[in-house]
Amino acid sequence: MSAGRVAGGLTWGLMAFLSVGVGGYALYHVATGFSHLPLTNPMFDPWGLRAHIAASGFALIFGCFQFLKPLRQKAPRVHRWMGRGYVLACLSGGAAGATIALSSTAGPIAGWGFFILGVLWLAFTSLGWFAAVRRDFVAHERWMIRSFALTLGAVTLRLYLPIGPMLTGGDFLAAYVWIAWLAWVPNLIVAELLIATSRKPKRPKVAPGASVA
Repeated sequence: MSAGRVAGGLTWGLMAFLSVGVGGYALYHVATGFSHLPLTNPMFDPWGLRAHIAASGFALIFGCFQFLKPLRQKAPRVHRWMGRGYVLACLSGGAAGATIALSSTAGPIAGWGFFILGVLWLAFTSLGWFAAVRRDFVAHERWMIRSFALTLGAVTLRLYLPIGPMLTGGDFLAAYVWIAWLAWVPNLIVAELLIATSRKPKRPKVAPGASVA
């Protein structure tokens, strides 16, 4: 096995571990009726926040497994149905997130960071879906890489949360303004670099029967 394949497997394993962990934590709150979350802040729409948390949990868990090549090749029907679930979760989570973003208690700069994230999440996922419907699987894969880079914002945000206040003298809200952008902008840059440096496939990487349509 080549070093590149090993590195790719380890990278996917770490991504899947974090995605399932954060997604599972979100679904735990869904299963417990959000009784352990402080959703009483009047600046938030609690139903919008609940919908965002629930949908994001499913998007993280479904999304990470969509990048497994054996799943796409050997179980295209599973890939297709998980893809449908991922798209539905992203569209629901993105719409709910964008709806509540501008009422962030961290202020308008953080709010706009989350709002743009929600809009791009909706757009990239939709473009990936439409590419699959027209059987352009190369474009489908690229748009879904971008989409999942934004989905992973739920993971990277939580990685930054304990670090941010240490860099702002313990001021959580000041750190959160930066985190609202750092949670997803670097992810998207990495996704674009990955797409730009990957070899252009001579044929679709996703089997025709593996479309999410």
